[in-house]
Amino acid sequence: MGKSLDVEIMGRQYRVACDEGEENLLLQAVAYLDRKMLEIRDAGKLAGTDRIAVMAALNMAHELLTIRSGGLEFGEYRRRIEAMSDALASVTEQR
Repeated sequence: MGKSLDVEIMGRQYRVACDEGEENLLLQAVAYLDRKMLEIRDAGKLAGTDRIAVMAALNMAHELLTIRSGGLEFGEYRRRIEAMSDALASVTEQR
């Protein structure tokens, strides 16, 4: 059965429905959205919570679609992981 959580985004309180066992994931999503909205607000390019929320949603949708399409950002993450793996392998080989 679902439950509700009280969360805060850009200083405003919201009650959000959440499935049992998904609370941590929801809180992570809230923190990510809050961070994105604060970045946009602090850049000073937009006024109004509605406009900031729409821009944050567009930015996050773009990130998701780029990752899904295997775009540059995903490739950069892959290269970084491979570089870390290579570095770890070289350290463990030296022992």
